[in-house]
Amino acid sequence: MTVARETKTGTARPPFWRDVKVLRIVAQLVAGAGSVALLWYLGSNLTTNLTAQGISTDFGFLDQPAGVTVPGSDFRSSQPISDILVLGIKNTFALVIVGIPLLTILGTLIGIGRLSSNWLVRKAATAYVETLRNIPPLLVIIFTNTAVILASLPRIQEAWQPFDLFVLSNRELAVPWFTAGDGSGAYLGVLAAGVVASIAVWIWRTRQFDATGTPHHRFFWGTGVFLLFAVVGFFVIGNPYSLSRPELEGLVITGGISNISAYFAVLLALVIYTASHVAEIVRGSIQAVAKGQTEAANALALSSFQRLRFVVLPQAFRIAIPPLINQFLNFTKNSSLAIAIGYSEITLVVFQAIGNGQPAPQLIIILMGAYLLFSLSISLLINILNRRLQLVTN
Repeated sequence: MTVARETKTGTARPPFWRDVKVLRIVAQLVAGAGSVALLWYLGSNLTTNLTAQGISTDFGFLDQPAGVTVPGSDFRSSQPISDILVLGIKNTFALVIVGIPLLTILGTLIGIGRLSSNWLVRKAATAYVETLRNIPPLLVIIFTNTAVILASLPRIQEAWQPFDLFVLSNRELAVPWFTAGDGSGAYLGVLAAGVVASIAVWIWRTRQFDATGTPHHRFFWGTGVFLLFAVVGFFVIGNPYSLSRPELEGLVITGGISNISAYFAVLLALVIYTASHVAEIVRGSIQAVAKGQTEAANALALSSFQRLRFVVLPQAFRIAIPPLINQFLNFTKNSSLAIAIGYSEITLVVFQAIGNGQPAPQLIIILMGAYLLFSLSISLLINILNRRLQLVTN
């Protein structure tokens, strides 16, 4: 008769071939090994076929001249392919870093409007959501570029120049921009120090609020400290940046930053499209907040704005953040649709390089890696915020 072994806790432990924990580990190891073997097989097959066709499988081509120019930039066709890929990543980042805050704000406002007691506001918000989220984003981009940029703005000869700061035409959009001077690097260091100081002040005011209950006003404190660093550093260093205004000379725009019509069209289209999905997330999150919270806010005689600002929205965003991550990732990946109107983001420059005879497999791998990097970075940052906002329970 076999006696089952007992652990220190006195419970019988099954043999390892029937132990669920052991079987799970073995299954994961087998699945991982199978995935690696499959990838190795596919990679070897691809390499063999490319070699047989005389196509290089390394990444040495990145040092070759790009052979193309990029509208709206000083990129030269003689520069290496690696430089144009970096430029495409920068242009994609410019969409992401501006678009995500804008679509979050717009989506939040529309989501609140969906629950408004005002009939007109509620119906207008509903029409916005039900219209935009049921249209493919590619069509929104094409419509925005065609209707807003090409059809609504005048020709370059009759360009609008409001306040002598902007040049708006259907061929080019130009806005003021900063040009670096002596000490620009030192000034960026001062701004970085200002960011660190404002974060430290934010944390300090938060701890003061937790300890004493006095209003923290951490936003105003943090912003004030950063502006103090920015203003004092600007004058101490001595005008490290100067403002360059665009000027129309005949059919040519000089100064400022121009050729941003495609960027503006893509940004506007993807923001208004993705905001329609964000609005539904915000609406559902607000409705998920317990009604007792609203009733308690009303009992304290809080105004509608105070009820949203201090009671409802902080709790709603705890619920909304996980699904919002998906919309941020959708916005980032949908930026590849900018290829339809010629905006030089990473997808367009990769396909331009492929069209010039550069090896497609390596470039597609770089393209997928770029979007993977964007997606993982956004997920990491938002998940950190999500953990920060979670309620701590015993």
